[in-house]
Amino acid sequence: MSSFAQVALALAMVAALLLLAGGVKLALSRQTRSRGMLMIAAALVLVMNVMIWTV
Repeated sequence: MSSFAQVALALAMVAALLLLAGGVKLALSRQTRSRGMLMIAAALVLVMNVMIWTV
């Protein structure tokens, strides 16, 4: 795997962690629960994409 691909996958994982943290924070509030759940879903999609590309 090229170094560019490794950097892209690493950045995707960092983005997924940030999305997950922000999504949990928003999901705990009643007013922004749907936005938080969408952020959590986006984080899961990123993690699944990284898993697909590495296996």
